[in-house]
Amino acid sequence: MFNFLKKSVVQADNHLYAPVTGQVRPITDSSDAMFSQKMMGDGFVVFPTSEKIVSPVAGKVTMVADTKHAIGLKMANDVEVLIHLGIDTVNLQGRPFSLAVKVGDILNPGDKIGSMDFKQIDEAKLSSEVIVVLTNSDDKISKLQLSAEDAKAGDQIGEMFL
Repeated sequence: MFNFLKKSVVQADNHLYAPVTGQVRPITDSSDAMFSQKMMGDGFVVFPTSEKIVSPVAGKVTMVADTKHAIGLKMANDVEVLIHLGIDTVNLQGRPFSLAVKVGDILNPGDKIGSMDFKQIDEAKLSSEVIVVLTNSDDKISKLQLSAEDAKAGDQIGEMFL
């Protein structure tokens, strides 16, 4: 009935935005070697101070893990983005995460993705860091520039150059 309200086109935007409020750092600062060594691509990590998760880019949702710890997006420039919530949180079977998106949704930067429960992650003695990986960065991006250290969810924090 309200399909006319749905977005149908991904906006072109090469900027990056904070997916959560917290300290933004280069991906090399992640505590997970797979991410810090850029095995999946370049990106950044946020050490969160807030549980609210928003879209770090303009993109179409291409994947939502059954365990809710990972969301995939594809941007208008064909850059593929993985949002990874926490380290080893896949083992929590989705319990700490409440997501408001599904495959096919089109998001603008700052649109709500969901939330994560720090208490459950802390009780499991896991890290709540949020990693944003540009998984095809080697093929698509010539330079990734981050310009913020502390940011609020939805703040512009950087830019990618194709």
